[in-house]
Amino acid sequence: MKKIIRKAALLLAAAAVTVGIAGCAQIPDQTVSVNSKDAVEETKEAVKTFKVGICNYVDDASLNQIVDNIEAQLETLGQENNVKFEISYDNCNADPNVLNQIVANFIADDVDLMIGVATPVAMTMQSLTEGKNIPVVFAAVSDPEGAGLVESNDAPGSNITGTSDFLDTNAIMDLIFANDPDATKIGLLYDVGQDSSTGPVKAAKEYLDSKGIEYVEHTGTNVDEIALAAQAMVSDGVDAVFTPTDNTVMTAELTIYETLAQAGIPHYTGADSFALNGAFLGYGVDYANLGVETANMVKGILVDNNDPATTPVMTFDNGTATINTDICKELGLDYDEVNRVIAPYCLRVQEITTAESFE
Repeated sequence: MKKIIRKAALLLAAAAVTVGIAGCAQIPDQTVSVNSKDAVEETKEAVKTFKVGICNYVDDASLNQIVDNIEAQLETLGQENNVKFEISYDNCNADPNVLNQIVANFIADDVDLMIGVATPVAMTMQSLTEGKNIPVVFAAVSDPEGAGLVESNDAPGSNITGTSDFLDTNAIMDLIFANDPDATKIGLLYDVGQDSSTGPVKAAKEYLDSKGIEYVEHTGTNVDEIALAAQAMVSDGVDAVFTPTDNTVMTAELTIYETLAQAGIPHYTGADSFALNGAFLGYGVDYANLGVETANMVKGILVDNNDPATTPVMTFDNGTATINTDICKELGLDYDEVNRVIAPYCLRVQEITTAESFE
């Protein structure tokens, strides 16, 4: 009888242990499963996605630097604000038909906002989004009012606003004559079809006329034509060449910089990216910062519900001169001396060496 009772007790204990083990195995599985599912659902609900279409006008150091910084800043802002910016990027390579198709594709994809890098892109986006309630943020538009993109920089008035790389032409002219007070002939190199060049070239002529300085103009609409224009500058015997924030010349800079440098002609330009690609000096806005501020503006519109119509166009101080030390040496100039004579006309002077793109 004792053996039977003991055996029964052992069986009951074993059954209890089995039940306990089974229970322990099931409870954690159910808890993890439920909690994981809830966490995923909460994450899906919390993270909102905004579709952003970016179109670049042409592949050059200036505009690519802007795009890189827009994308990087949007990624940072997305993480900070628990949202996601889903970016569709394209480059029209200065082809109007391709540009129209890219913008049409953005509209068909139902993007929440478009970013137009450079004036021609911004103008096309403005035209094709009229009445569609799609906000547009432009980047690197030199004269938003003159291009008819906004009613005024302070109050754009419609679905479009952005950042401007307005150029202080007189400041660059001052640098030319600070570095070479005896200069008597200045070359103006630009693309007549670039809206960004119209105002600065006019301002340069007025400046030079006021000082009785001779100037010659050579223009081009593509790399080959700009190369010929640079050779014409050498034949004309100019003392220096000025180019504003002209994307056509920017694209050609790697092709023409040796022509000018070997002839002893310093090339003064409207952006540090020109100096990166071989121009003697670039003066103007910080395009990396311009890209960051463009992204901040996008976040303000999409996340903070800012109205583009009442969001002022952002402009920047034109105070940084970037000198290419490789070209400085080739021109027979001493960097320290150049820095000394132009420093009073700049907020900052920095150096760079020739490369194809920014790292």
